[in-house]
Amino acid sequence: MKVGYLGPKATFTNMAVNQQFPGVESIPFLTIPNCLDAVMEDKVDVALVPVENTLEGSVNITLDYLIHEVSLPIHGEVTVPIKQHLMVHPHRKEKWRDIDVMYSHSHAIAQCHKFIHTQFNGITCEYTTSTAAAAQFIKENPNINGAAIGNLLSAEEYGLEIVKHHIHDSNNNHTRFLILSKNPVHYPETTSTFSGYKTSLMVTLPSDRSGALHQVLSAFAWRKLNLVKIESRPTKTGLGNYFFLIDLDRKMDDVLIPGAIAELEAIGCEVKTLGSYPFYMIEK
Repeated sequence: MKVGYLGPKATFTNMAVNQQFPGVESIPFLTIPNCLDAVMEDKVDVALVPVENTLEGSVNITLDYLIHEVSLPIHGEVTVPIKQHLMVHPHRKEKWRDIDVMYSHSHAIAQCHKFIHTQFNGITCEYTTSTAAAAQFIKENPNINGAAIGNLLSAEEYGLEIVKHHIHDSNNNHTRFLILSKNPVHYPETTSTFSGYKTSLMVTLPSDRSGALHQVLSAFAWRKLNLVKIESRPTKTGLGNYFFLIDLDRKMDDVLIPGAIAELEAIGCEVKTLGSYPFYMIEK
């Protein structure tokens, strides 16, 4: 089995792949659409891509490309804690407090704002395409008096010294990744923790119908189906036209969820099942 992921090597997505699919051949791609296209073109069997971060919210390119451009069912989800560390070239290990420029992805810089403000107030921050790219840049430019913010894997991959661990502002920052494939996915033995099942639906409301969203929510409520997430996204057919992405905290059954779908269709909604799948937590 081949797994495609958002690269380059040593990103948090790469960490998720290594934990969820240990020992499997993994291939990095430059963008999320490239990952999903690779599955459609049978270059890889599975794509693992980010869909939501605790602090930054939904990854809209994943949602939009999945809805509008490709037809790939969701076969799983894995959640990874986001832990950021300060790393330097080994030559600068003893003088890391004197650095004058910080490199990382814009999200990582934002996630470490308090540390940067208190320890390196006024320092120049340069954005890179990923935390791994920042680590690679520091490795390849030892003469630059700089540091990178990234994860443990990037330090290992590029031979950098971690001089300050856990510099992130929030200990509750996590990223959810979707596992997408044309075919059922077999999960090898892994260090991740099975945490239950989800079912994801896309619901498009009927045009110009007063109270339609209330009716949608009622179809789930009276059946005591718990919604763990509901989010609107534009249909791209005109201003004010939206569909809703709904996650339920249970596996597709034979009665309750199909009954809710039938009720929604009866009031004029279009409903598409995006997947019913296990989800996992990585705890380190």
